[in-house]
Amino acid sequence: MNSMAAAGTGQTGADVLVMVDDPMILASVRRVAAAIDQAVDEAMHPVSRQQWNRASAVVLDAASARACSSRNPRRSRVFIVNEGEPTIDEWKYATSIGAQSVFTLPADENALVAVLAEHSASRGDGTVVAVVGGCGGAGASVSAAAIALTSAARHTPTLLVDVDALGSGADVLLGIDSVPGLRWSALTVEGGRLSPEALRDALPALGKDLRVLACSRREVCGPSVTAVAAVLDAGRRSGGVVVCDVPRDRSPVVEAVLEASDFVVMVVPATVASCVAAEKVGVWAAEHNSNIGLLVRGPAPGGLRGVDVANMLGLPLIAVMRGHRSLASMLERGGLELTRHCPLSVGSGAVLDAITSGARIWGTAA
Repeated sequence: MNSMAAAGTGQTGADVLVMVDDPMILASVRRVAAAIDQAVDEAMHPVSRQQWNRASAVVLDAASARACSSRNPRRSRVFIVNEGEPTIDEWKYATSIGAQSVFTLPADENALVAVLAEHSASRGDGTVVAVVGGCGGAGASVSAAAIALTSAARHTPTLLVDVDALGSGADVLLGIDSVPGLRWSALTVEGGRLSPEALRDALPALGKDLRVLACSRREVCGPSVTAVAAVLDAGRRSGGVVVCDVPRDRSPVVEAVLEASDFVVMVVPATVASCVAAEKVGVWAAEHNSNIGLLVRGPAPGGLRGVDVANMLGLPLIAVMRGHRSLASMLERGGLELTRHCPLSVGSGAVLDAITSGARIWGTAA
């Protein structure tokens, strides 16, 4: 087993993103942030979609709202700040970007304190990990389930989220498809938010610390972007680990998951053909999240090493995982189970160690 995480540090999105040019207004926003002990990310536009989506809230002046309205998707928790009363054009840009409120500073500092404090308190410090296959049959679903099982075995509250409506389902993979609980088709999202506790209590459980959300047997459409965003937000606010099994699908739902994730793990078999396909997947995934690492899966019939795969794809290597001889028969007999030293446990542990250590796996597809 070889493992490596690329160097670098950084937070995973708890900051308030601030794009304000006027020094007086910016000073007012800084006072507000200091009053609620909230870190801010002062940026110049344009910002990446990942930076935009990860922020706990966004504070813009009118010029930044105008620039962002043509580049960035609508999101919740956007606030516009001005020195004077907003004009009709400023209201238009505020509406187009999905702004929740417009504040006149410094007069409305107390009001801005109130809304930012509310959202800051509810953000949570959980971690969202997306797992995607570099090619068909890469083993991404099994890897995602293994990461979730390993996380739960460490007594970490864990949520396994399966957004592939055309797959067999994470509940089937784990052998809990007969366990009662909520599936995507029965999930109702009101106001774009879910209670972490209520969601956890409603989902099928495997042991004390693992909950699973998958599609039902007859469901072919899958979840909506709104539902997925609400589930990931609730999972993050719970403070645990959310593992997402995402298909290789350029759909709004999959891309929303990639953009909301703190880490993306791409599973690649150690073959040349798999690397050729994974190169395309890496380029696509990097458009939505630059924090990508490789989990290379054996066996390697041509002797291809993990470092060779990483060099071919231009992405950092998290771990190399040996083949699991009894995996296929295990899945047929009733669900995935891990032993302490099996290849899936070792590979999943390396992924979780890279995450919990605070290491950043920054990569860009070649």
